[in-house]
Amino acid sequence: MYSFDVVRPATVADAIEALAQDEALPLGGGQTLIPTLKQRLSSPSVLVSLSGLAEIQGVCKTDDGKLAIGGGTKHVVVAREAAADYPALAALAGNIGDPAVRNRGTIGGSLANNDPSACYPSAVLASGATVVTNKRQIAADDYFQGMFTTALDEGEIITEVRFPIPEKAAYMKFEQPASRFALTGVFVAKYADGVRVAVTGASEGGVFRWTEAEAALSSKFSPDALAGLTVPADGMISDLHGTGAYRAHLVGVMTKRAVAAAH
Repeated sequence: MYSFDVVRPATVADAIEALAQDEALPLGGGQTLIPTLKQRLSSPSVLVSLSGLAEIQGVCKTDDGKLAIGGGTKHVVVAREAAADYPALAALAGNIGDPAVRNRGTIGGSLANNDPSACYPSAVLASGATVVTNKRQIAADDYFQGMFTTALDEGEIITEVRFPIPEKAAYMKFEQPASRFALTGVFVAKYADGVRVAVTGASEGGVFRWTEAEAALSSKFSPDALAGLTVPADGMISDLHGTGAYRAHLVGVMTKRAVAAAH
């Protein structure tokens, strides 16, 4: 790597001030940023560590019954503390990477990076969650804008994510065995007003909603409702781990498994 300064603010306000410096980048758990620095794909002059911001950590219920998770909350904490209220989300968090990753990585860091194969984006999108920053609230449908692209402005920090708790939900992913990223992962969430289905790991455009499956499952929440439904292979990721057609096939398989698991 190369030399850079590290700032450790104690409050969100201090972090925002530090990020206003030229070539400053936020550092969450560092699970994406540190490898990027090692490969010299990024060259900030200042890293602003968010790990000391107690005000953006923790899991709690809101007055309107949502599950609120601080942006700086580590995966291992989500896996433990969300289990009672949102077991599907807790199970997702508990299966991210390995213990080292789960004890360093944060939900806010994952969402800010928006890796096309990350797990959390599918949960946020399928839940119709709200991403809260130091400036505003962003609906999940507006937040994800393509591979590694989000609605966040420069210097904006995710302080909280608010999840409506579904009646039933499950996440199923077909893992890339070395990284445990999702080769294809599907999160299904059933609410009183319908079903939402979000797919990660498959598309070149990043996480997306499978609306045809949502319509079918809203009429009948059963794996059988998906019979005959497929997603097109065009635009799917094709690499050494699998072709676009293979990933398109996995979308259907993982969705059926998620629905079965939700039951």
